[in-house]
Amino acid sequence: MTTTVRRTARQRVREELTAEIVEHGRAQLATLGGAGISLRAIARELGMASSAVFRYVPSRDALLTALIIDSYGSMADAAEAAEDAVRGQAPGARWAAICHAVRDWALAHPHEYALIFGSPIPGYAAPPDTIAPASRVPMLLGGLLTGPPDAPTGRPTLAPEVAAAIAPVLATMPEGVAPDLAVRGVMAWTYLFGAVSFELFGHRHGVVADPEVFFDHEVRRIADLLGLNG
Repeated sequence: MTTTVRRTARQRVREELTAEIVEHGRAQLATLGGAGISLRAIARELGMASSAVFRYVPSRDALLTALIIDSYGSMADAAEAAEDAVRGQAPGARWAAICHAVRDWALAHPHEYALIFGSPIPGYAAPPDTIAPASRVPMLLGGLLTGPPDAPTGRPTLAPEVAAAIAPVLATMPEGVAPDLAVRGVMAWTYLFGAVSFELFGHRHGVVADPEVFFDHEVRRIADLLGLNG
């Protein structure tokens, strides 16, 4: 026998108003940037007293956190859906699907992408609540690397100074996982978001005439470097 949990009218109003405040924050993000978000301005737009808005979203930082979590989640949903559509194919094909999904999402949501990968917002420090959403795409990429091919003479051995440099990542890896996996994971993560950021923030203007064609080519080349093409 299933039990249905019914939301009270007050809960529904709180959820709806909170969602509306976040949507207004997203609109401000597009016009003013993260640093320009103002709960008092949102209160005026909603025809509410500032004190009433603060009962639903207690501070600007809380609103920024909600927007960051939503942005990471939306991007990860797109990447996971793209990877799921080619599940069962070679790792290189899955890598390409994830990369293109991240790029497509960034181009469709440039302000949200800038919020999570652009310049830090003065006075704002992301709380631990953002860590899990931010980890979803890196974890998806890591899943492609869990069965890397052996080098002809065995797995690569990390120099001690390299292992020390990535000690924080190695500390999160399950026991028995080759350290080189962590290196390749950091490379994949850095490459993907570096390439998308360079394009989105205009650093390839006048350098690459057809960004989509070049992105597809470099995605496949980096797959070779990561050992994803067998």
